[in-house]
Amino acid sequence: VKLRKALYEKGCRYRCNSKYIFGHPDISFKGVKVVVFCDSEFWHGKDFEENEKKILSNREYWIPKIKRNIERDNEVNEKLTKEGYLIYRFWGGEIQKNLDKCVTKILEGLSSRGYKFAK
Repeated sequence: VKLRKALYEKGCRYRCNSKYIFGHPDISFKGVKVVVFCDSEFWHGKDFEENEKKILSNREYWIPKIKRNIERDNEVNEKLTKEGYLIYRFWGGEIQKNLDKCVTKILEGLSSRGYKFAK
């Protein structure tokens, strides 16, 4: 929500979880083919090789689930890249700690694609 609010304040108008774009990105700018995914560290397997050992309960459920999420993220990236999308993926903690940096990256990508910012 913080990232969306910050982008809106910068004049960005976007769609959330568009069902028309593969992978249902959290934020999308379909006209200029820019998408943003905000991934949670646990669900999307940040540093999974290292953190897999820390999953102590219900391992038979969580480990395959997280591995499949990682695979799916890769499939989404591959398909959207082939379709010409510029893809940004940010970890939840990265957004919390470096919101301005995340916003700047997205704004630069939008500008490079000729995005028309709202006034």
